[in-house]
Amino acid sequence: MTTQPDAPRICMVGSCNIDLIARVPRLPGPGETLIGTRFQMGFGGKGANQAVMAARLGAKVSVVAKVGRDIFGQDTLKNFEKEGIDTTYFMFDDERFSGVAPISVDEVTGQNSIIIVPGANDGLSPADVRNAAPAIQGAQLVICQLEVPVETTLEAFRVAKEAGVTTILNPAPAAPLPDELLALTDVCAPNEVEAEMLTGVKTDSTEGAEQAARALQARGPKTIVVTLGARGALVVEGDSPAEFVAAEKVQAVDSTGAGDSFVGSLAYALAAGRSLGDAVRMSCAIATRSVLKPGTQTSFPYREEVMGIVG
Repeated sequence: MTTQPDAPRICMVGSCNIDLIARVPRLPGPGETLIGTRFQMGFGGKGANQAVMAARLGAKVSVVAKVGRDIFGQDTLKNFEKEGIDTTYFMFDDERFSGVAPISVDEVTGQNSIIIVPGANDGLSPADVRNAAPAIQGAQLVICQLEVPVETTLEAFRVAKEAGVTTILNPAPAAPLPDELLALTDVCAPNEVEAEMLTGVKTDSTEGAEQAARALQARGPKTIVVTLGARGALVVEGDSPAEFVAAEKVQAVDSTGAGDSFVGSLAYALAAGRSLGDAVRMSCAIATRSVLKPGTQTSFPYREEVMGIVG
């Protein structure tokens, strides 16, 4: 996959995992062994997912990430290269295993049980980020999440702000956030559960989601985009009235990774110079498209598949 010389430039500092998915008749109880019906592996980690989505839309993407020196790490590197992603600052950890996420899925109810073992993601350090400063400084926009140490994300945003690079924080999984990190965040993009966990404000209504967004906004970010699942997204920018962006109603096949599809698309659209409202509408439409196929990265569309949306 090739990108145009004037393609939006995005740097992702964050996580890579391998998903190990077993489908079972029901979720096992303590001490119980069950025979599963199907097993599959997939590339995951919020950071990797968001990077791949942005690259598939045509962005020039670089990654700052760390994996174990094992088959999972080698496969992750090959996957990034296949997607046309710059891996100059993709690193191997000689002590830790690659991050993995064993997932059991009840094939009757669709409920799942997930164990995330961060592995080498925990080894991505502020020093690694400083070494990768050229990738951050050369980008128009940097995306981070909370699946690597928070001090590493903080260092990435410090480097970005010193260079005048726009920052997007996807605060997932939700965790206490240092005030400095939020102060360095231009766009904060939680889902409704994360927004509630970060603020203590109920987000089961549009009004509640706006209250949570305003509470986050008061801590630093000028712009908050709260994703609301199948409902769409809520946009709060500065002192302007909140804008609700409705998602198209579809029969979802698999919603796994839809949030990452949204964030990766949002990063692409903002780096490409779209207005915030237009960027959120585009991202909602692409995330909706992703739920029509099974899997995570396997469900993410390529640019040519969504030309009517991307324009």
